Amino acid sequence: MNRLRYSATLLLLAINFSMVKSQFISGVLEYVPAPGQFINSGPWGTPSSAASIVGKADGTLCLGSYGGYVVFRFGQPVENHPDNPFGVDFTIFGNPLEHWSEPGVVWVMKDENGNGSPDDTWYELAGSDYHFSSSSRNYQVTYTNPGDSVARDVPWSDNEGQSGILPANNVHLQTYYPHIDSFPSIPRVEYTLGGSSIEAVVGIGDVPGITSRRRSFGYADNQVRGSAPYTLPDNPYTVELENSGGDAMDIDWAVDSHGNYVTLDRIHFVKVQNAVHSSGGWVGELSTEITGAVDVAEDGSVTGEEEVIVIRDLPPEIEGPAFQLEAFVYNRGRLQPGAAIDWSSQMDGTSVDGSGLLTVQLPGELVLTAALAGRPEIRCTVTTRVRMDGTWAGAIEENAGDVLPFPNPAHSYTKIAGVRRAAVSFYDAAGRCMLHLAAYDGESPIDLKGLPKGWYLVTVDRGHRLDRVKLLKE
Repeated sequence: MNRLRYSATLLLLAINFSMVKSQFISGVLEYVPAPGQFINSGPWGTPSSAASIVGKADGTLCLGSYGGYVVFRFGQPVENHPDNPFGVDFTIFGNPLEHWSEPGVVWVMKDENGNGSPDDTWYELAGSDYHFSSSSRNYQVTYTNPGDSVARDVPWSDNEGQSGILPANNVHLQTYYPHIDSFPSIPRVEYTLGGSSIEAVVGIGDVPGITSRRRSFGYADNQVRGSAPYTLPDNPYTVELENSGGDAMDIDWAVDSHGNYVTLDRIHFVKVQNAVHSSGGWVGELSTEITGAVDVAEDGSVTGEEEVIVIRDLPPEIEGPAFQLEAFVYNRGRLQPGAAIDWSSQMDGTSVDGSGLLTVQLPGELVLTAALAGRPEIRCTVTTRVRMDGTWAGAIEENAGDVLPFPNPAHSYTKIAGVRRAAVSFYDAAGRCMLHLAAYDGESPIDLKGLPKGWYLVTVDRGHRLDRVKLLKE
């Protein structure tokens, strides 16, 4: 993707750096919005909007749909200081509501070459959803100009072969594609934005209207605002609103392009990018919004819980008898791969094995809780409804060892020896049946070329018993 730079003249409009307090944003260096209902209209989607987040925490800046981003700096480098409350280093404020989050992924950069420009290496701050299989490191969306001066649906296509429209509505009547007068560096026909993406969880919740569920930690426009002083941050590892609110960020969450944690003593630049490509129905597209950011004040006396369990949100309904869960333990925001999790549920016949494979025997409402082994007060709960096909009646037996796909890992095919006229199903990590063979004989190769890479739960129903095994397609 060509690098899109916002006009320096427009970006620095009306900014007097000598008057800006150093702990707040001191300058916006790039603003490249994606199309959206607030773009080309004040107060959220114009060049003046970019200037509004400088020197305070109550500005108005919208990034538009997926991929829209802003790059800013503070008056002084942000130090990665061990005495900062909860270990966090700066806070980004957005415009979320209690039941409505529009998460943006955050990147940081150190000015290694000392030239004062954001042209070194960007490191993503790996938030709570970074390790989920639904997250992507290289997602790209191309937006096409519908070619009108008023609101029109904006066509889009992505690098995964999907396409659609960003729909116009009858509330915001201006064009949603960035206008040439305000954004002259954005191509007139189409342009591509990309970066990291996470899964949005949008739906009808337990409150009136549409909800967009808050992420656990590590994303902008995610936690509501608290009270001043804004230099006293919220604890990102608890659900309660504390202190300043907003989204506290720790430089120690930074990872390189391979997902490895890196050590940075300070950073000079921050980039916030809309991380979700999703619609809220009549509410419109999810569009990350920024109102400001502040450097955290050192205070070693402020302490709190620093461990957290995160479970990938379950769909409203899953199909039994098995579903692959994803759950991670973090300490100060860094992944703890060896930490043990104790699972519990109110539903009889429910179990979760060491790999996170959920097994259920009965349909109905499921409440599932993960607790940190040895620290049961550190817990996370998810809910869903289990649907069971009638053929799954009776107890589910553990794999006795005679159902062994080979090769495993597999590339283009696999076989399951030792079975005759069995119903074989392949379920992905989201619990969707991706392949089903009604009467499989073990000598026949199973064509996997149409399946995406990743882990699959393979169920083998032989009538009198149900076996299951995991298979990796590479």
